Amino acid sequence: MPADMVIARSWWTRGRPFTLAELVADGVVHGIGIAATLVLGALLLRWAGPTASVPEMVALITYLTTLLAVLAISMAFNLCPITSRWKRPLARLDQAAIFLLIAGTYSPFLVFLGPTPLNIGLGVVIWTAALTGVALKLTVPHRFGRGALALYLAIGWSGVLILPALAMHLPPMALWLLIGGGLTYSVGVIFHIWEKLNFHNAVWHGFVVVASCLQLVSMLDVMVLSRV
Repeated sequence: MPADMVIARSWWTRGRPFTLAELVADGVVHGIGIAATLVLGALLLRWAGPTASVPEMVALITYLTTLLAVLAISMAFNLCPITSRWKRPLARLDQAAIFLLIAGTYSPFLVFLGPTPLNIGLGVVIWTAALTGVALKLTVPHRFGRGALALYLAIGWSGVLILPALAMHLPPMALWLLIGGGLTYSVGVIFHIWEKLNFHNAVWHGFVVVASCLQLVSMLDVMVLSRV
């Protein structure tokens, strides 16, 4: 096998092929995630519209767009046959989109907290890091490898810098849902890398769906329920 194929296969294939049952389970999990995002997202935009500012609506739309993109691309990549010529391009998009989701998740909360120097600075750092990660995943994914997991987690938990402000301004339920979503994503990474576990990919994506729903409900509390 050519050397370049060995390098390529090290980042876009798993240690073993998934069984049909695993693929079906993974597809069902993705479908549930997409349906939940569409329903909760539509309700969030509809109910937040009358009271949300323009920047808040832009941030919400950005988040929902990145979440739907992650779920749709992930579903396409994971269900795409390994022999398809689309498998590797989808792998690049799949791994790059995660960076956009992380930055997109922070956007509504940073906008809600207001344009303080710390919030603006953190937003710039998060989006710069995310776009850098996207560029690396699209151009040299085989040289980035598992280091991306560390960067995903580092960007994701950079929000601890504004935890005091979040605790002060967010409704208690919204704060705990936000933190719970972050913890759920992080615990799910264990199953993402546990490739010998049967259905590990479906379990990992289940954690992603649960985490995203927790954070969607958190945004619903912040942008709608707390303003009633």
